[in-house]
Amino acid sequence: MDFIDEIRRSYRQGSMLLKIIFINIAVFVLLHIAGILAMLCNADAHGWIAWVELPSDLSLLVRRPWTLVTYMFSHYNLLHILFNMLWLYWLGRIFMEFFSSKQLSALYLMGGWGGAALFLLAYNLLPYFGGSSFFLIGASASVIAIVVATAVYTPDYKIGLLFFGEVSIKWIAIVTVAIDLLGMEAGNLGTGAAHIGGALVGLWYGVSIKRGRDITRPLNAAIDAAVGLFNGRSVKRPEVNWKSSSARGAKQPGQARRGSMPSDSVSEEELDRILKKIKDAGYDALTDQERNKLFKASRQRKP
Repeated sequence: MDFIDEIRRSYRQGSMLLKIIFINIAVFVLLHIAGILAMLCNADAHGWIAWVELPSDLSLLVRRPWTLVTYMFSHYNLLHILFNMLWLYWLGRIFMEFFSSKQLSALYLMGGWGGAALFLLAYNLLPYFGGSSFFLIGASASVIAIVVATAVYTPDYKIGLLFFGEVSIKWIAIVTVAIDLLGMEAGNLGTGAAHIGGALVGLWYGVSIKRGRDITRPLNAAIDAAVGLFNGRSVKRPEVNWKSSSARGAKQPGQARRGSMPSDSVSEEELDRILKKIKDAGYDALTDQERNKLFKASRQRKP
């Protein structure tokens, strides 16, 4: 069917950011279809959700270890997925201006795991919960990790907001985390803990990357090795050269990319070619290397 083929084509040609959003939407639709079918068969319409939610009960988690990944790609509430995906798209595009697709996907996973870790610690160590059971679902921890990481790396990046005008991204991140902290009540302490866990991972990433260390590299190396093993070939770990530049009086590393980094100098011909490609196919059509060159060129032209 043309509609299905168009979706497949968009997924294959889209950026990693769009792929993550596609996966979240696909899981959301499948969960609802499964719920409707279960309801028509007089079964528990919400039974499927338990198989993708992260349980606070460690004994149940041991029997369902996959939920450490599936929970961060799953939603059941329409407003929940709508807010998360819009937030991920807006802030993820800014993140992709400075970093690679691999760094985005790895940080998404690490943010989700950071949220899961704080959620599990809260329910299993704090006396308040008293051994009660709860389930965690949603991409909020992963999304907050990307928001905070972007704000730490480029705090003065301006975003236009309706009724507010241009606002620095650092204030957006601060308000987001503050809302999570102030909104933590008896019924959602576990969810709030997960959000804070994601924010801490984003803070860790942003601070580390400014110091010249990419905390996503070990995870990306492990994923490359696993993919290579699955494909029956060995994967050589790429060498990454960091280049520093001064911005706002502090050293900031360049982007980690496959292979060696291009030189600091970007020719006018190369820049014209990249700009023409953006005009013809859009920013998402650029490769990681082309985005890196565009970023370097913009720095060269700063007064």
